[in-house]
Amino acid sequence: MILFPNAKINLGLHVLNRRPDGFHDIETLMFPVAGLCDAVEVIRSAEPGATFSASGLVVDCTSEKNLCVKACELLRREFPKIGGMHIHLHKIIPFGAGLGGGSADAVAVLRGLNALFHLALSDRRLEVLAAELGSDTVFFVRNVPAVATGRGEFLESFPVDLQKYWLLIVKPPVGVSTAEAYRGVIPGPPAEPLRKTLGRDPSEWQKTLFNDFEPSVFKKYPALADVKKSLYEMGALYASMSGSGSALFGLFREKPDPGNRFRNSCVFTSGIG
Repeated sequence: MILFPNAKINLGLHVLNRRPDGFHDIETLMFPVAGLCDAVEVIRSAEPGATFSASGLVVDCTSEKNLCVKACELLRREFPKIGGMHIHLHKIIPFGAGLGGGSADAVAVLRGLNALFHLALSDRRLEVLAAELGSDTVFFVRNVPAVATGRGEFLESFPVDLQKYWLLIVKPPVGVSTAEAYRGVIPGPPAEPLRKTLGRDPSEWQKTLFNDFEPSVFKKYPALADVKKSLYEMGALYASMSGSGSALFGLFREKPDPGNRFRNSCVFTSGIG
């Protein structure tokens, strides 16, 4: 069985406050990017236990820390009698980018094993399991535009129609750790509720829809600010960093042509509709 877990972008991201447990309450709109996908193969194995292999982009972590492996281990703890399996990940979505690739891969493993071993887990049950692997992970179970609150694990579907736009994603050769990004942010309420902002036409978002991580991240990594500036120079209606970075994206009315503007970066262009 082969699954194709897709990336996501964040439309607005507000860091509201620091919680007593050390995490932060946030508010953001997560939007699936159907055309930018990894590939996850899940097969039965005659050998007991689970094995893992990978190809494509080299992920900067050990196999034991890969979310695909953690998802497999989680499901095996829940269902210790399931048989042997092999998971292969072909990595295309840039990692450490705020695009949610690792989280999407983990959910693909949960879905694949659910089907492969006829576990009959509902989406709600998969969401509970996914939440143990990370906050963003829950989003990929239903994989529809949704406002995320709490640590990102509480989701409410929210209609955002971007079908007439083109999306350009740029991942420069810069990495930003999530912990680093949170250390630099100043929590606080947004100027207006996110849902109200998202109700505006995308042509108005440049002045109203913000990612709270950008000021401190751009200060430390000016190259990221330069990418955002370039997206607007190319004619983007709206440009932003996704998540805590380091990928940035722009929304365009017409198909953008980046040419050689973003050398040494991963660049992805897609119609959204």
